[in-house]
Order: sequence, then structure tokens, then C-alpha cells
Amino acid sequence: MAMASKLTNICFTFLILYLLSGGTSVKLVHAEKTWCIAKPGTADTSLQDNIEYACSQVNCWPIRKGGPCFYPNTLISHASVAMNIYYQANGRNDWNCDFSGTGLIVTTDPSYGKCKYIIST
Repeated sequence: MAMASKLTNICFTFLILYLLSGGTSVKLVHAEKTWCIAKPGTADTSLQDNIEYACSQVNCWPIRKGGPCFYPNTLISHASVAMNIYYQANGRNDWNCDFSGTGLIVTTDPSYGKCKYIIST
């Protein structure tokens, strides 16, 4: 009987949190750091589409000439940076890294040299 009571209390607590949030989803803990990168093997046309879409929504200055992430000057590198900026700016939800199935969420920081992949907290 004690187990049923604990389960009821937990369910009630989540219901209260849900109602207090205005009916939107409640993010309890998202402590794990995550980044979005382009999947290896993604076609160049898809990478270019991802860059164009992400950069139409967020500021992609790091991949512009003279930016800290311009080199290596490759589509996969630029797409990964742009996709991550978009992913971080839009709440780090799984769907913000989908990019028609070409995005990959990773837990290892992909930063290199002076190119620091941003992370939202």
C-alpha cells in the first residue's frame, strides 16, 4: 500500500508542475551537455541546405571567413557549427537537431582549436 501512495504522490507532483507551467512540457533536468553535428557521410547538397536553413534563423558568424570556425573550410565542418548554433538557440530539443535525418546529437564537445561550439545552459 505504501508503494501505491508514493506513486500517487509522484503523479500528483508532476500534474501540479504541468499545470503551473501553463500546460507546456516541463523540463525537469537537462544536466547533460549536448551538441548537434552533421552525421558523417551526409551528402554535400544536404549539408549546404542545412547551412542555409540554420544561418537564415541564427547568426553563423563563426563559419564566415575570418571567423574562428572557418577552417577547415569544408561543408561538413561548417554545417556542424551552424546546426549546433541553431540547436542551442532553439532549446536543445531532439527535433532541433533533426535536419531531415542528417543531424546527430553528441555528448562529447566537438570544439577544436579556436573553434568553440556554443552550448546553452
